[in-house]
Amino acid sequence: MAVKLRLTRMGAKKRPTYRIVASDSRAKRDGEYIELVGTYNPIQDETVIKEEVALKWLRQGAKPSDTVRNLLSKQGIMKKFAEEKQGK
Repeated sequence: MAVKLRLTRMGAKKRPTYRIVASDSRAKRDGEYIELVGTYNPIQDETVIKEEVALKWLRQGAKPSDTVRNLLSKQGIMKKFAEEKQGK
């Protein structure tokens, strides 16, 4: 099973909020997911990510979508993962 870290849309019409989730790559965008990693509110530009959960999925080989990769980079999680992978 290929796991992806991606966004699931929530919220009202024209007021989106997103959940950052780990899900099977074959599942629907708003379908069932394996684990909740965090939330993202683009209107207020708020991002809450559980760092340990995100790192756990990255270590297990989950591929983040482009948007999720950018959000993780802003939080410094991708940098920590790269340093950990290089053995620093």
